[in-house]
Amino acid sequence: MTMSIVDKVKEMLGQHPDKAKKAVDKGGDMFDQRTGGKYADKTDMAQGKAGDYIDKSGGMGPQSDEGMPGPNAPH
Repeated sequence: MTMSIVDKVKEMLGQHPDKAKKAVDKGGDMFDQRTGGKYADKTDMAQGKAGDYIDKSGGMGPQSDEGMPGPNAPH
């Protein structure tokens, strides 16, 4: 069975949630640096939500997609 990239990421999160949170923080900080902080409020919000997701799911991701917006969900 072939794993999708999403499945691989979920597996990595399950094995290393602490590293995943550090990567989210580092990526957001790098984005802030490259944009001169222009989107810092939105970046911080995204970092917080990603960290909450990792914490809430215990690094394993949701058991179902119920309640999660899809790629075509309204913003």
